[in-house]
Amino acid sequence: MKRPDYLSSKSAALKTTDTLLRRKANDGEQKSERALFDDAAHIYIYTHIYIHIYIFMRPILLKGHERPLTFIKYNADGDLIVTCAKDHHPTLWYAENGNRVGTYIGHNGAVWTADMTKDSKTLATGSADTSCKLWDVETGVCFHTFQFDQPVRAVSFAIGDDKMVITTDPFMGVNAAIHVVEIAKNREEQTSKILKTISGDGIVNGRLNRVVWGPLNETFLTAGEDGVLRLWDVETGKVLKEATDAHKGKPIQHLELSPDKTHAITASLDKTAKIFDSQNLELLKTYVADRPVNAAIISPIREHIILGGGQDAMAVTTTSSKAGKFDSKIYHKIFEEEIGGIRGHFGPINALAFCPDGRSFTSGGEDGYVRIHHLDNDYFDIK
Repeated sequence: MKRPDYLSSKSAALKTTDTLLRRKANDGEQKSERALFDDAAHIYIYTHIYIHIYIFMRPILLKGHERPLTFIKYNADGDLIVTCAKDHHPTLWYAENGNRVGTYIGHNGAVWTADMTKDSKTLATGSADTSCKLWDVETGVCFHTFQFDQPVRAVSFAIGDDKMVITTDPFMGVNAAIHVVEIAKNREEQTSKILKTISGDGIVNGRLNRVVWGPLNETFLTAGEDGVLRLWDVETGKVLKEATDAHKGKPIQHLELSPDKTHAITASLDKTAKIFDSQNLELLKTYVADRPVNAAIISPIREHIILGGGQDAMAVTTTSSKAGKFDSKIYHKIFEEEIGGIRGHFGPINALAFCPDGRSFTSGGEDGYVRIHHLDNDYFDIK
């Protein structure tokens, strides 16, 4: 199938912007550092043409989980947040003020993943208890359960919400697998019918931590513990493209598409996050951190990337959050340089999510806390 023009133009635009900005930087831009703004809340430093941001915001602190966070998801409208943790209970919050809406009771194992339909009426969750559950978002009632023989690691609704892809872990000699299931329009008609299963030696290698649908529901991307990013054909179940050296064999912890679905960002234990073209898997950008990266997200409205991670909890021998490197790092999307950081968690950051309007983001850590960071007007005044 011919690639849509808008996909090609977006990736080309990313490269062109990079070239133009770097050329501008080399044509005599100011090279000295000077403070542009400095008060109790923010410090902005100008270096070359980069804005270095040190943000000391007071986030909304949510305490609703007793175990480490594993995944965070906003709904399409950006007014609800779903958080998943190892305590078995996915939780729903209001994004504006952090008030808890409710908890979904039914899983008997760590909940690794969640997704919500565009109309915010149905929530899907996947758990180590080998099940994927569909919930009524408003009432908290589980109206269907997909039962497997392996732990469920990742779920993702297709555009239109008529299908869902589910990944299951290798377990007791059974290979990891990818399942495409049908989602009925009427809940009373929902079944456990599986449209396609992809599995087998040499086909799916190791645990698949994340899966996301491509722009036309004809492909999906997977990433996991073998460090390989793969593009699959939904109809045939074949691998169309793969970036075998994406992270040099180190596990990929997180994968998500940009809002326009033209490129994907990965986060890996090799201490990098990378942006790839979502159609040909060409490497576009690399962001180098000084700690393992568990999550990476793309701002919907600014040329910014946020990374989260930190030392493994077992490797930390001090209670200092600074020593453990548990802050969220902001990088410039084009220049690949770190431009700021936000501290707060007392353990590795396991999950990040941007609000669809780009004016806030949420982080979840090994410490069991969820933090909603509302970015203030000074941040958006930066040109």
